[in-house]
Amino acid sequence: MYRIIIQQATDNVFVPAASLLRKWAKQALSEQLPAAEMTIRIVDAEEMTALNSTYRHKNGPTNVLSFPFEMPEHIPTTQTILGDIVICAEVVNREAQEQHKQPKAHWAHMIVHGVFHLLNYDHETDAEAAVMEALEVKTLRHLGFEDPYHESP
Repeated sequence: MYRIIIQQATDNVFVPAASLLRKWAKQALSEQLPAAEMTIRIVDAEEMTALNSTYRHKNGPTNVLSFPFEMPEHIPTTQTILGDIVICAEVVNREAQEQHKQPKAHWAHMIVHGVFHLLNYDHETDAEAAVMEALEVKTLRHLGFEDPYHESP
């Protein structure tokens, strides 16, 4: 079973329904773990800028940040707690427009991308990026979305 908590800390911007956010996250998790808990937090540019500055030492907002959770060894648990994904609604919506992508498709990609980061996938090297992107493309196809890394003609 998956427990996906949605926190919406921003108003007056497009954010897909919580049910869709959960559906997309569950699809990314489904071939990796039988059960897990995580949080998806939707924030404004101000909060994302603060997080990006604090944790990545970069100025300005970014589209998605992932914060993996590490359970202390001495605490027993029956559920895998993955951590948090933080998404900046303003950045994701702007990127969708600039990249001529359907907003829902770009949101789905950001959710899936964040989940794979929580699952310890990364894209620091070309080899890591190839593995992570292939998983993202496969997951998004299962959800009915096209490859976000391939530009349509």
